[in-house]
Amino acid sequence: MTSEFEIKKQICDIGKRIYNRGMVAANDGNISVKLSDNEFLCTPTGVSKGFMTPEYICKVDRDGNVIQANGNFKPSSEIKMHMRVYQQRPDVNSVVHAHPIYATSFAIAGIPLTQPIMPEAVIALGCVPIAEYGTPSTMEIPDAVEKYLQYYDAVLLANHGALAYSDSLLAAYHKMESLEFYAELLFKAKQLGGPKELSPSQVERLYEIRRQFGMTGKHPADLCPNAKNGKSSCHSCGGNCGGHKAATIGNADADLVASITKRVMEQLGK
Repeated sequence: MTSEFEIKKQICDIGKRIYNRGMVAANDGNISVKLSDNEFLCTPTGVSKGFMTPEYICKVDRDGNVIQANGNFKPSSEIKMHMRVYQQRPDVNSVVHAHPIYATSFAIAGIPLTQPIMPEAVIALGCVPIAEYGTPSTMEIPDAVEKYLQYYDAVLLANHGALAYSDSLLAAYHKMESLEFYAELLFKAKQLGGPKELSPSQVERLYEIRRQFGMTGKHPADLCPNAKNGKSSCHSCGGNCGGHKAATIGNADADLVASITKRVMEQLGK
C-alpha cells in the first residue's frame, strides 16, 4: 500500500509536470487524491504547482474542511469542485484541474471537443463538453460541472480551463495531457483547412477496441443508448444521444435518430 507521504510526492511530481508543460501559469491549477471516503489530499492555494514539496500538501474531509495543513498553507479554493466529482463519481480517485492553452482556448471560444479526429482521443476521451461558466471558488462551478460527470471523464470549463478525473492520479493527469494534445491537433488542423473526421464505422471499431481493453471510466462506447441496444454508438451523445444539448430527448426522438443513423450507414455501405 502506497504511503501518504509517497502520494504527496506524486502530487508534487504531477504539479511539476503540468507547470513545465505550460498547462498552468503562476499559482493556477489544483490537484487532489482520494485517500478514503472522508480523507483527501489536495494542493494548497496561492502556490505554484511547479515548486511544491510534500509538506505543502493539505488534507481535507469530504466537506472540504481542513484535517491537516502545515504553516500558512490552505486548501485550494476550488476544492468544492473536486468534492463534487468525488460525490458523483465513486470510481474516481483523483482530480486534476489546469489551464492548458489549447483546451482553454476552445473553452473560451465556446467550442466543445467532439470531433473524432484521431484514434487515441476517440478511445481515451470520447469527447469533451463545455460546462457553463461559474465564478471560481464558488458553488457555481461544481453545480455547472455536475450534470456532465456521469457521461464524461473530462470537461472544459467555460472561460476558465479544464477538468480531468480518473481512478488514479497518473490516469487523471494523462487524461489532461491527452485532452490538451487533442485540442492542439484540432486547432492546427483547422488552420490547414479543417480536419478530416473519422467515419462513424471507424469510430465504432475504435469503441469496440476500447470495450475489448476493458477500459474504466465513462465513455460513449459504454453509455450511448444505441450501443446498449446493439446499434452504432453516437460519438458525442454522452449517454443521451446528443450530450447535454439532448438531455431531454424522448424515446421516440431517440428511435428516430437511430433510424436515420441506420439509413445513412446503409447508404454509405457501412
